[in-house]
Amino acid sequence: MPTHPQEPDRAASDQGVRVPEGARRPPRGDLPQPSPPRPEAANGEPGPDAAGPARAEDEYTTAIQELEDRWRRALADLDNLRKRHARELERERAVERSRTAAAFLPVLDNLELALTHAGADPGAIVEGVRAVRDQAVNALELLGYPRYAETGVAFDPARHEVVGVVQDPDAPPGTVVEVLRPGYGDGERQLRPAAVTVAKRE
Repeated sequence: MPTHPQEPDRAASDQGVRVPEGARRPPRGDLPQPSPPRPEAANGEPGPDAAGPARAEDEYTTAIQELEDRWRRALADLDNLRKRHARELERERAVERSRTAAAFLPVLDNLELALTHAGADPGAIVEGVRAVRDQAVNALELLGYPRYAETGVAFDPARHEVVGVVQDPDAPPGTVVEVLRPGYGDGERQLRPAAVTVAKRE
């Protein structure tokens, strides 16, 4: 029986593509379709889609400028706060210095008075100086620095400074025998510790 040659694929011949014998080209519907052209305006300029990147860049630039403005305002506010805090702190220090100085004005007044009457009654100068001393001690106590000069108490390294160790049979070992210089204040508000001599341990 005679065989007739297979008719070549008409689609392949239409495209000018040589198809091997026995092969079949896929239907036209399986071929990838080209993407549609980008829309253009009537005047031939790029359409609205082409302006997308430029518009996004403008938005980023605007956002960065706003952040920079906020950053500068925050720095300015911080600097103003620091300056205001420094002024308030200096004002508080001035008030505290004034209050401390005012507490000692009566002490100076009484010293001036005692010196004025020293020639008339030399014996009265001792009582005057003692009164002035008590007034100064009271002023320090009002400022938060009480005086302590007790003897016979146990040695406390936080309140006492040992300047000597003595042998005293009447004093228990490790107790304060004599206060050479009183201390003022206590704990974190201590002006100075008391200088003392302590009984020697056996």
